[in-house]
Amino acid sequence: LQLQASGGGLVPAGGSLRLSCKASGFTYAYYAIAWIRQAPGKGREWVSCISASGGTTDYADSVKGRFTISRDNANLTVFLQMDSLEVEDTAIYYCGAYYLGPLHTNTIVTTADSSAYDYWGQGTQVTVSS
Repeated sequence: LQLQASGGGLVPAGGSLRLSCKASGFTYAYYAIAWIRQAPGKGREWVSCISASGGTTDYADSVKGRFTISRDNANLTVFLQMDSLEVEDTAIYYCGAYYLGPLHTNTIVTTADSSAYDYWGQGTQVTVSS
């Protein structure tokens, strides 16, 4: 039962990356999936979340208009498309799965607290150079 985050790397400012968060070993359908990041020397910051249905999404103000979250439930994967990357986006990016059940498939979560999530990925490093 795990989440696997991947897709990080080193890119110049203004570039793009697409992160993936793949689930295995659990029923994916009733979980909201969030991306949370932690920059060097800073606390964790909630970045984005997508509801179980995929019909509701939200973003932190710092990434709104530049990042896009989506999910492919058939392949148990959530994506975070990151465009117009800035040096301030440099961080380890984690994904978390939050169980909400069949009655809340359009609900999202906005917490950066890893203990609130039922599953937590290992993180992928994103480095944006100036």
